[in-house]
Amino acid sequence: MKDFVLELIREKKSHNEKLNLMREYLQAYILRIMHDAGVFRTTAFVGGAALRFLHGLPRFSEDLDFSIVGEEHISFSRLLKKIKGELDAAGYQVSLTAEKEKAVNSAFVKFENLLFEAGLTPHRDQKFSIKIEIDVNPPKGAVLTTQIVNRYFLISFLSYDTASLFAGKLHALLSRKYTKGRDFFDVGWYLSKWRNLEPNILLLRNALKQTAWKGIMPTKENWRPLISDVVQKANWSRVREDVQNFLENPKDLDILAKENILSLLGAEAGDDRD
Repeated sequence: MKDFVLELIREKKSHNEKLNLMREYLQAYILRIMHDAGVFRTTAFVGGAALRFLHGLPRFSEDLDFSIVGEEHISFSRLLKKIKGELDAAGYQVSLTAEKEKAVNSAFVKFENLLFEAGLTPHRDQKFSIKIEIDVNPPKGAVLTTQIVNRYFLISFLSYDTASLFAGKLHALLSRKYTKGRDFFDVGWYLSKWRNLEPNILLLRNALKQTAWKGIMPTKENWRPLISDVVQKANWSRVREDVQNFLENPKDLDILAKENILSLLGAEAGDDRD
């Protein structure tokens, strides 16, 4: 299996293309292991990677994010043990670093020597990591759906529906304390793909309450102005810097730029903030 991913990226030319493709293949491998472990019976696939795998988001994602939605679910330590065992059996050298918090279980799956073997670093000891996060106390109100995807592996995912995933992205945009360009790109992509899409307002409001939001609560009538204000005030140099290495087509950033996202939201662009 390790030989397959090394052969897969050999066809790509740039460092970013190789790195993104390798990461995505390994994400798919981990997702298939999780599927076979029964994780998606009670756990929903969410976040940027879910948008990529389920809906074709034209950018790559670093992390795998999930939300517990059932009463019974596999233990986190047992899941990590299974992931490590399967990856070891496939020829990878893997170590794990895990944290269990009150609301989120997280772990880094660290691949040793892989970057060196892929020709992506001259340093044999440089590790390559994929982060897994499982929200064990997600906000209420999500609508669930099941979708079968064949992307390297055939997997049946339990996930949030489109409106609920959109609410999660708007929550990130409103509540994040720093500029993450991928949030802005994703919102623009949502609005261009589903022009009449409305977020799951109940889920969005519950998520903001859970993270102690101090601003105006979004409604069906005001969510667009609220998001427009965030887009207008963002440092777009930082937006571009954050997202550009993750795009399938770097020119997409010129299309989903500040002015166009504001237009999709029904607002007008003001002065740039660089």
